[in-house]
Amino acid sequence: MAMEIASPEHEDAAEQSNPQECKEYVPEIVAEFYNEETLHMPRPNYMDLQSDINGKMRAILIDWLIEVHMKYKLRRETLYLAVNLIDRHMDLLPVARRRLQLVGVVGMFVAAKFEQIDPPRVADFVYITDNTYTKEDILSMECTMLTALSFRVVVPTQAHFLDYLLKANECQAQGHDALVSYLLELALVDVRSIRHSPSRLVSAALLLSNEIMGSQAWPERMAQISRHSEVALRACVEELLGLLRAAPSGSLQAVRKKYLLQQHHSVARMPEVLAA
Repeated sequence: MAMEIASPEHEDAAEQSNPQECKEYVPEIVAEFYNEETLHMPRPNYMDLQSDINGKMRAILIDWLIEVHMKYKLRRETLYLAVNLIDRHMDLLPVARRRLQLVGVVGMFVAAKFEQIDPPRVADFVYITDNTYTKEDILSMECTMLTALSFRVVVPTQAHFLDYLLKANECQAQGHDALVSYLLELALVDVRSIRHSPSRLVSAALLLSNEIMGSQAWPERMAQISRHSEVALRACVEELLGLLRAAPSGSLQAVRKKYLLQQHHSVARMPEVLAA
């Protein structure tokens, strides 16, 4: 659903006549996102309780899943939800390293069922694991994951705030939107970022992108709409900037390669980004 924040008097007739916009419900929907977003986050230190896996292994998994996400041309909502499901699952249950990739593909499998019109089949996920896992393995892990999560699958993620806050930010420069997504996907790979709420991550990525693109960093209007002040966002912004600077030399390159592509305005090689 497209979430509009402009007042009706500033919209043209075509926008006002589109019933799928559901503009009258946007304030209530967004308020509910803010109310629920922290209720469905994994504990920031859950990885400390895992005995057989660590944050580096998780990063390798998410980096690979971003490639899978690109291969099947899935919606960005699917990616963010998949990572949320994976982290929440690992927060609740111990995971053996030999089954970490299985948890990853099942997270993507479940997320795709909820977000895609035509999601990949079980056989597709068997194939992308090079037959490391069987169809039965995937279906069994799906039951385990859904049971652990009490079947609470769809929760607020970065994707729920992204379009709303991009619209409010009035990004004008070419590639500005893609830069925000680049920052958010770099954060997906880093386990330290899970301690930030989805709206905080989106707001921090917008603030940093504004600074990089030469816009006003965080106007008062954005602080009000996002519910995050510039001061409150600054620590998260510095973390995102660190991830951005480390990306060219990092060992995991799926996100950077994705945003080197023309379809994403090649933002990973933009002079402003390289100079950040």
